[in-house]
Amino acid sequence: MVDAMSTDDTTASEEMKRKFKEALDKKNAQRRTGEAHLDGDSAVHGTHGAVTKREFRRKSG
Repeated sequence: MVDAMSTDDTTASEEMKRKFKEALDKKNAQRRTGEAHLDGDSAVHGTHGAVTKREFRRKSG
């Protein structure tokens, strides 16, 4: 009876792993269906100029 219980646990564990792997494969397959950006064109076409730190001074008067 102990052996039957351990094989059921192992089988259930393997079945659960298989289901999770199938779900993960399905999810990853959906993510890869998007645009591959093979043309190499970036969405960023220009850069900002030099960014300087703003300086705040107290009014003296």
